[in-house]
Amino acid sequence: MKDNEKIEHSRDLLKLSRRVVIKFGSAVLTTGGIELNSEHINRLAAQITQIRQQREVVVVSSGAMAAGFAKLGLQNEQQRASLPLKQAAAAVGQSSLMGVYEDAFAQYGIHVAQVLLTAEDLANRHRFLNARGTVAELLALEVLPIINENDTVAVAEIKFGDNDNLATMVSHLVGADLLIILSDIDGLYSADPKRNAKAHLLSIVDRVSSDIEKNATGTTGVGTGGMQSKILAARKAMARGIPVIIANGKRENVINEIFSGADIGTLFIPQDKPLHSRKHWIAHIAATRGTITLDAGAVTALTKSKKSLLPGGIVSVNGHFKLGDCINCVDPEGKCFARGLTRYTASELERIKGLRTSQIVSVLGYKDYDEVIHRDDLVLLADE
Repeated sequence: MKDNEKIEHSRDLLKLSRRVVIKFGSAVLTTGGIELNSEHINRLAAQITQIRQQREVVVVSSGAMAAGFAKLGLQNEQQRASLPLKQAAAAVGQSSLMGVYEDAFAQYGIHVAQVLLTAEDLANRHRFLNARGTVAELLALEVLPIINENDTVAVAEIKFGDNDNLATMVSHLVGADLLIILSDIDGLYSADPKRNAKAHLLSIVDRVSSDIEKNATGTTGVGTGGMQSKILAARKAMARGIPVIIANGKRENVINEIFSGADIGTLFIPQDKPLHSRKHWIAHIAATRGTITLDAGAVTALTKSKKSLLPGGIVSVNGHFKLGDCINCVDPEGKCFARGLTRYTASELERIKGLRTSQIVSVLGYKDYDEVIHRDDLVLLADE
């Protein structure tokens, strides 16, 4: 298949999507930096209404913090640098943002629902499943979920970091078959177009290489994310088998153009063998509570022989984790190559590291498992 035919075929497949997550960056929703652009939001609402005739849509929205800054008259970046002020601005602006959304979709008889999440909500498996059930019920009621990070309570340790990452997590949460990330950039370029006149827009990416990650730098608009955060989000979604489009949300008819098969933005095509939902959660969503360093033999057993992890291969233990927590597995060079759910606590592993499984009972007085991390609970990060 020629390149042009491959592009057309891949774009045509987007028409088959039935559940879509669309992420709006702050730059898309505001004008002049922080003022909400109700006219453009109305245009986006009209397009979403049109595509909802054939598919379900979930919106991930930035903009609350920017709207709050505008309300409070904080135009200067130095004035809005502190975390408490950002959280206060998000609280002030959230009602304005939702008010604009409600007015925009009310024209079409569509009810909207605000869903605020923190990273901890999705890192905890029980809360993750509860959130999934809530959004599924909203979709069944034909209500449009509008999801944002709960900036008023999130702190550095539990923040998603940016709404691009949140959009990827939500795509997994709701079982989406397409993620669209809209910002004030046209897509991914072969190089930084501000520095290289020969840089060209990439229409399709089938693998996020280290070179692509290295070239994706800088931030956009008033948001916390930039091209790098969008590339990392796309890579995570691709690992789950979800195609991603990064496009310019300020383009007048961008959503309808995407679903018409137009060659706009950059389309990231997922891998052929995506991670199972639970393993994707382990790899990309679950909060890690500690780290164990393994010897070379254990690394080989996990990566080449696809075995479970036994205590004999553990060299050192760091962190305070409990049974069932997600932990990082590090090789002798310090590279994190796997993540998994531990069957022993940190204090237990400290006592049995380097031992044969037959010695566990004599040290702990009991042995519930031979494996520290069972193969079914382990994800090799190279599998992404």
